[in-house]
Amino acid sequence: MCFHSKQSKSAQELENRFQAKFDANVNYIPTIYNGFTFPKTPIITNKETNKIQLFNWGLIPSWAKDTTIRANTLNARNETINEKPSFRNSVKNRCMILADGFYEWQWLDDKGKKKQKYLITKPNQEPFSFAGLWNEWVDKATGEIIPTYTILTTAANEMMSEIHNTKKRMPVILKQEEEQDWLNGNINNTSEVELIAERT
Repeated sequence: MCFHSKQSKSAQELENRFQAKFDANVNYIPTIYNGFTFPKTPIITNKETNKIQLFNWGLIPSWAKDTTIRANTLNARNETINEKPSFRNSVKNRCMILADGFYEWQWLDDKGKKKQKYLITKPNQEPFSFAGLWNEWVDKATGEIIPTYTILTTAANEMMSEIHNTKKRMPVILKQEEEQDWLNGNINNTSEVELIAERT
């Protein structure tokens, strides 16, 4: 799973890496994100591939009556997105969530009372993207349009199986050469990327 991520790069660094631009009025601040606060984080959608936008983490499907569902939609299992009501109407709304690390806790006992926190990054802390889905939800009371997203997850690789040793899941991370194909809907399964884990 992926509920905590970080983005420490400047706006200029992200623009250079992803060949996309922030709007001039966007207030982007590099930080560590806790998904359960439903923060606005930088993403690129398949609708506007040359723009970096800030969407709220936690996808709200169009039919939701309020925002409470997003606590359960921070992640989506890649294997079942076409079946789940929360995600199946958004499967064509692809996005990349920009990050340079994420956090996971390894259980050191059977009940998870003792845990070891890990930061997982690519070599040299280079920026990368999670594969995700996005949606725009309309607040019926105010008319406000709230753009939201979810991060796709997959079965953990060997390293992540040792770290995330309870659920054995991990976020889907795109290789740089796969990013445009993902946005364009040309690939569904991604290649494994090199990751580094560090105790924190």
